[in-house]
Amino acid sequence: MSEISAADAATAGWRRAGIAGAAIGVLAAGAAAGVAVERLTVGRGMRRRARLALDASGPYGSVRGLPGRAVADDGTELYYEVDEVEPDGAAPLGGGGGDDGNAETSTGATGHGTRRRRLFGRKAPAPVTIVFSHGYCLNQDSWHFQRAALRGLVRTVHWDQRSHGRSERGRAQADGVAVGIDQLGRDLKAVIDTAAPEGRLVLVGHSMGGMTMMALAEQYPQLIRDRVAAVAFVGTSSGKLGEVTFGLPLAGVNAVRRVLPGVLRALGSQAELVERGRRATADLFAGVIKRYSFGSRDVDPAVERFAERLIESTPIDVVAEFYPAFTEHDKSHVLPAFRDIPVLILAGDKDLVTPSSHSEAIADQLPEAELVIVPDGGHLVMLEHPETVTDRLADLLARVGGMTRTD
Repeated sequence: MSEISAADAATAGWRRAGIAGAAIGVLAAGAAAGVAVERLTVGRGMRRRARLALDASGPYGSVRGLPGRAVADDGTELYYEVDEVEPDGAAPLGGGGGDDGNAETSTGATGHGTRRRRLFGRKAPAPVTIVFSHGYCLNQDSWHFQRAALRGLVRTVHWDQRSHGRSERGRAQADGVAVGIDQLGRDLKAVIDTAAPEGRLVLVGHSMGGMTMMALAEQYPQLIRDRVAAVAFVGTSSGKLGEVTFGLPLAGVNAVRRVLPGVLRALGSQAELVERGRRATADLFAGVIKRYSFGSRDVDPAVERFAERLIESTPIDVVAEFYPAFTEHDKSHVLPAFRDIPVLILAGDKDLVTPSSHSEAIADQLPEAELVIVPDGGHLVMLEHPETVTDRLADLLARVGGMTRTD
């Protein structure tokens, strides 16, 4: 083979790997046609400049808190941040912040009291710690809007799941141990023990984060009985994820499932090559993320770009490492552990990753729970319809009781 043809073959190889890497976890086939049309009408350089402009101007993910680290049972360091309740009239406790662009839910001119009245009436919940758990291929910043709205009003803990965000790569996985949802439940327990060792808890989880909460309940039922005041499941599932079609024809999905485990292993072993491919196919990847993250057409472009950045930041070997855990996930039998506390179950009606039918199945097991199906909502409903999600969380907090703080 000549030197030129060898180079061409290598280039074609990593491009193919990049397209496959972009597809992992969200099954890109359904978005490809629309992206192809966009590529004909918008220059690649213009799209690149637009992404850079959005990165520079978008405030999303800028809210920071007091950092800390918990240690999992295998020694993995798990990064978390705490936002403390602010004294009346003071700036939020928890480090530098950002403005989410919504005057009613930021710490701008409307002030502390206005936010409290908007979210809780004239009273705020008694002391409680809300622990937010994020989803697959995301990090704690995916809760940006909710964090900005609740900041200073209620104590919150945001953490990065192992191998995501600022947390350490799973040490057990480095030794060849497969990651499972049960491990994530133990990780959450380590974060709670370190960041919120006392007091009442409200657990909020999106997608994989909700599954993590189910694993926590299975392994530590006493914790749920003794300390958990309420829970919120956002766009998550208790099982049967292997039946999800991702909005694609069933025959095509079945074909993908047959080859996906082998493809994932191959991609995970060629992480550097695939990451180069993902960068080269950024335009296709953006279209995939938009299709599988959002259900409405009028999403803020800066929010779309923020979602891209979150998902792009997850290394392909981590994507490959976690994926098998979802086909094995089955926690339906655990759900009764939450029957005696207030529960919010919320999903977008156009979620293609964890369809709203999975939230309805959770509600069937928890008949006293509040079930909210958000119109035109996709998988990242907390970014797409932030006010709806935040208001429902505020209602859940109000149900916890002990409304002792007043203006």
